[in-house]
Amino acid sequence: MPLPEPLSPAAPPFVPGAVRRFRFLGRDLDLAAGRVDLAYALDGEELHERVDLGIALTGLGPARIGALERAVALLHLVAGVSYYKACFAPEITVETDLPDPDLAAFVHHLYTHGLAECRYVNDLRGREIPPFPSAAAASPNAGNAEPAGLGDRPLVPVGGGKDSIVTLEAVRRVADPPLLFSVGTAPAVERTVAVAGLPHVSVTRTLDPRLLELNREGATNGHVPVTAIVSCLAVIAALVHGAGQVVMADERSASAPDLVWDGVEVNHQYSKSWDFERRFAAAVARHVAPDLGYFSLLRPWSELAIARRFAELSAYHRAFVSCNRAFLLDTDRRTPSWCGDCPKCRFVALALAPFLDRDRIVSIMGCDLLGDCAQVAGFAALLGLDADKPLECVGEVEEARVAMRLLGAAHGWRDSAVVRALGVDPRVGDLPDAAVAAVFAPSPEHALPEPYRGFADALE
Repeated sequence: MPLPEPLSPAAPPFVPGAVRRFRFLGRDLDLAAGRVDLAYALDGEELHERVDLGIALTGLGPARIGALERAVALLHLVAGVSYYKACFAPEITVETDLPDPDLAAFVHHLYTHGLAECRYVNDLRGREIPPFPSAAAASPNAGNAEPAGLGDRPLVPVGGGKDSIVTLEAVRRVADPPLLFSVGTAPAVERTVAVAGLPHVSVTRTLDPRLLELNREGATNGHVPVTAIVSCLAVIAALVHGAGQVVMADERSASAPDLVWDGVEVNHQYSKSWDFERRFAAAVARHVAPDLGYFSLLRPWSELAIARRFAELSAYHRAFVSCNRAFLLDTDRRTPSWCGDCPKCRFVALALAPFLDRDRIVSIMGCDLLGDCAQVAGFAALLGLDADKPLECVGEVEEARVAMRLLGAAHGWRDSAVVRALGVDPRVGDLPDAAVAAVFAPSPEHALPEPYRGFADALE
């Protein structure tokens, strides 16, 4: 009788702290296929990412191709954050052409602040991001990218949420009809595009499946600055399609840090912040193409001011979804629409309720969160009432309190379970009128060029 084959030894568990070097191996732009390939390694284990641009690029002129190659180099550095966070290696190497000191400093700053939350939730105190290697001295042409020969057409990234809807509708009023852009095509994005009736292009980003396996095997996991990656992809799409402005939908609330930990501000929305916007726009102008603009149209405004405008755009009310669980990469955990039990769902309900009646909110979300006693603790956290604000894409505590104060005075909402429970707190009910006015007033911190500055008047 033959002996059974010996069992293969089980693969050793992945130990993030054992990885000594995170390596940027290379990148490739295939013009004929309309494809970008990015390669990284954790010590000797290679990881590969692919971006399909959805169109062949063989008809582009040399100026656009040169800018595209520079944009892909920027994407390679920025998208590496998804893989670096698996190990937080103490050394980073770049095995392609080295970035100049200015670009290396930009990417280091992004990793430091964009991964601050991941370090915090994994208690990686003292695990600082190592310096990015750079050319010993900047070349004479470093930071002096050639123009790409772009026009004025705006490109607006859409993610299926209310903010990008407000942005696209504003842009079409004050500038050329925008080109809508998305990474993938989630149902909420498809519905938004259908209502807008505007041209739409998308790219597909495919992470190395090994990354999900590493997560299951013990890799460090947590939040990454995904808007920074989307911004790079939007820049590439703008170059492909000849758009001269990437118009984002990031509001002023995104700039507020959640806490300070290990000497670094932790901001869940760092890559939507004013600090990131300014730094990224400068990096694009210096290292990709000086005639490609990047700014957020909603930067002067609070979430409540944006919600007030969105409430008027009734055609989109059944199209949008702002619940993160509807966009999870893990399809087994993804919800088809609003989950009705997360900080994002609660905040959207709270922000829209002062401007819409209960029946409308229920028709949008499929539930009455503000009428549910079980949701009181979750709303209290949004209001900063004896609880920490969630690490989520939600508005500031002050504007959440203003929204609750407005509901406390609204005939259709003041008897709701959550409003009755929390609206009586003096930190909410005693807010002065000046605090309410401040939430709706625009901030002077923005980079809106002409003709987009006129949009400021539309939201007041």
